Amino acid sequence: MAVRNLRYEGDEILSKRCREVTVIDDRIRGLLADMADTMYSTGNGAGLAACQVGVLKRLVVIDMGDGLKKLVNPVIVETKGLQRCTEGCLSFPNRYGKTARPRVVTVRALDENGREFMMTGEGELAKCLCHELDHLDGIVFTQKVYEWCE
Repeated sequence: MAVRNLRYEGDEILSKRCREVTVIDDRIRGLLADMADTMYSTGNGAGLAACQVGVLKRLVVIDMGDGLKKLVNPVIVETKGLQRCTEGCLSFPNRYGKTARPRVVTVRALDENGREFMMTGEGELAKCLCHELDHLDGIVFTQKVYEWCE
C-alpha cells in the first residue's frame, strides 16, 4: 500500500481522542495496510495507532514478531499484575522512559473484516497494547513516565 507521514511530539492530533469506526470497508482496510507499511518502514516499530499517521480513528496495528495484528475499535477488558517497562514511541524519536503497565492485558476488538475477537498479551505485548490503546484516547507515553532514560 503506502507509507504515511508520522506525526511527532507537539502535533496536537496526538492529544485528541480517536473516533469509533462505524463501517469497516475498503478505505479502513487500506488505512490499516498503510499503517502496517508505515510501522514496518521505521525498522523499530512494534505498534502504531491511526492518530500517529494523522487519522482520528480507533485503529491499531501491532507486530511483536509473531505476525501482524490489525485491531478496529479495541478495548481493554481485563488487566492483571504490574510490570516496570522501558518505553519509547515512533512519535517521540530517541526518547525513552520507565513506565508501569499491567503485566497481562486482554483486549476485545474487531478484525479488518468486522469479526470480533479477543486477544491476551503478556509482558512486552501487554505493554504495547496499553501504549497503542492509550494513543486512541489522546494519551502519550510521556504522560506515564516516572523516570527518563539517558
